[in-house]
Amino acid sequence: MISPKYHIFICTSCRINGVQKGFCYSKDSVNIVQKFMEEVNDRDLSSEVMITNTGCFGICDKGPIAVVYPEGVWYGNLTEEDVETIMEQHMEGGKPVKELMI
Repeated sequence: MISPKYHIFICTSCRINGVQKGFCYSKDSVNIVQKFMEEVNDRDLSSEVMITNTGCFGICDKGPIAVVYPEGVWYGNLTEEDVETIMEQHMEGGKPVKELMI
């Protein structure tokens, strides 16, 4: 069983029937998931960081949203450009990115 250091959940507005539609999806959250996956691979962190797309977290006005466990850090209003910052400072540096937190 994989026991990652970090598990990142990103809202992609996935509905129970598998259809993706909603605020985070309309703000390119699928591309954000893809960027996280690319960064994990590029940084050789696949044994330390797990990425999972989720349904709605219920605070759509702050989306796209990512939640990092085990700390329970919530990031909001994310863009693809924010992913590198989160990976560098939080995943590799161990310090949450305060300016992106909600």
